[in-house]
Amino acid sequence: MPEPLAFTTLAGPVGPLTLVASGAGLRMLLFAPSARKADASTWVRQPDHPVLAQAARELGEYFGGARTAFDVPLDLEGSPFQRAVWALLREIPYGATTTYGALAEKLGGPTKTRAVGGANGRNPVGIIVPCHRVVGASGALTGFAGGLDAKAYLLRLERRYAPAGTSGQGDLFSAA
Repeated sequence: MPEPLAFTTLAGPVGPLTLVASGAGLRMLLFAPSARKADASTWVRQPDHPVLAQAARELGEYFGGARTAFDVPLDLEGSPFQRAVWALLREIPYGATTTYGALAEKLGGPTKTRAVGGANGRNPVGIIVPCHRVVGASGALTGFAGGLDAKAYLLRLERRYAPAGTSGQGDLFSAA
């Protein structure tokens, strides 16, 4: 039988967020549409779980403009390629954006762009692992589990509070 997972639901400026944690770390951050589709059969409501309490506190700080990166421990399940993409997502500076193509170049070339998009879309802890910072080649907003309105909100929030010099597309992965 699988390990029971602790969960809680938070109200947030982008709608309800369901946080799910194992004993090792945060496993999922689900936006309302995804939370309704998730298999919650092994979840136990436990808002005082240490990982969930830390994640909730850090998200509150993030939405208040006082946090630019997350320290909550993560317990992500994914393929080695997905984990590599998620690690790169965590390197995108707060307030900046990059493209799927730029991420693909870091992982072996433009033929990986579609696979990068797939891994980005399977990121189980959006916001914490900032997949919202990835945009299309033209700079247009593309898919996001919380919806494009939520993605736009998160990018505006970060640009409002970003330290000088970090806001804009391509700060990390621009061509040298």
